[in-house]
This record gives sequence, C-alpha cells and structure tokens, in this order.
Amino acid sequence: CWVQLELKVMADVGLVGFPNSGKSTFISIISKAKPKIDDYPFTTLVPQLGVVNTKNFDPFVIADIPGIIEGAHNGRGLGHRFLRHIERTKCLIIMLDVSGFSEKPPKEEYNSLIRELDLYSSKLIKKSRIIVLTKIDTVSDFEELDNLQLFLESKKENVFRISSLSKAGIPELINFLETFVKKDRNSFIEDPKRDKKSTPSEYSIWND
Repeated sequence: CWVQLELKVMADVGLVGFPNSGKSTFISIISKAKPKIDDYPFTTLVPQLGVVNTKNFDPFVIADIPGIIEGAHNGRGLGHRFLRHIERTKCLIIMLDVSGFSEKPPKEEYNSLIRELDLYSSKLIKKSRIIVLTKIDTVSDFEELDNLQLFLESKKENVFRISSLSKAGIPELINFLETFVKKDRNSFIEDPKRDKKSTPSEYSIWND
C-alpha cells in the first residue's frame, strides 16, 4: 500500500506574479528572507518564507511563490508546483510590474493571473487579495498609472503602489496587511463554527 503525501506551504500572505515582477526583492525588504534575486525568469524555484515583524501586532508570515505563466493551471512552467502552495494562504498579493519592461502590459498581466487562479481552483479566486503595482520608481507617465489604478478599482480591487528600491508605499502596505491578519486571526478565535481542533497545526507557525 502506497501513501502519497503532498506538502504545501502555509503562510498568512502569498505573493503572486509573473516572473521578474519584484516578488523576491519585496520579501527581502520586508523580512529577513534571502531569496535569489536576478534579472532572468524563475530565479525562485521553491517557495520562500519570510516573517514580517510589526510594531503593534504579532509577526505574520509571507510566502514568495515561484512566478506564474499562462497555462500554469495545466502544469505549464512550474504549474501546479506553484499554485498548490497558495491554497494555504489567507490573503494574496498580486504583483504587477509597471516599469514598462515586463512582457505584457500590467492590465493584461492582471487578467492573465486572475484567469489562471480561477481555472486552477474557484477557491483561489475567492480569497482576499490586494493588487500591488511594483517598481513605481521607474514610472515617468503617471497618467497611465492612474488610469491603471482606476481600472483595477473598478474591479473592486484594493490597490497599492510601491517601490522596493525607494521603499515608497511599503509602510502603508504593511499596515494594511497587519490589520487584515489581525482581523482574520481574531475571527478564527471568535467564530464558534470553525473547527477548533485545527487551531494548533494551522496556526503554530505564527509562534515559531
């Protein structure tokens, strides 16, 4: 008799984006994680975990997931090796490169990422998420950036603009994540309909 075990990373927040969208640089800035950072695709081949310390709340865990490409839901690229890990996260950050050097315009990247999540599992598309526009230090046309944000907000998305180089926008994003995680943990404790037996295994990573 053979038993197949599948390990999935568990974190409060999962970073989602195309290769070279700035995920690894971002997690290295906000935590002590040391992911490989370079200017070619798929520098992250396995999920990287980082612990984010906060001033007003317990630390929370963020996961840098290998970059997604179109067709990932069918196993293309790193495929399921990527998508299965974000099933255990409470919130997703979808990172869009607005530098102008990505393969596709940010709006197309957004549509592609949302489609891949939905095709893989309807549960992923229902998770709480934040859209983060990265590398804003390289932007010269802010009218175009404003139009992109208006488009995303018309989709009822929460949108943040950041630069991992200048640290612009990062404190505001961390504060937002801190508030979300705090609310989620409190609702877990207070909701009597949740299975309390799962509490130690699912939440022990917060106290490691």
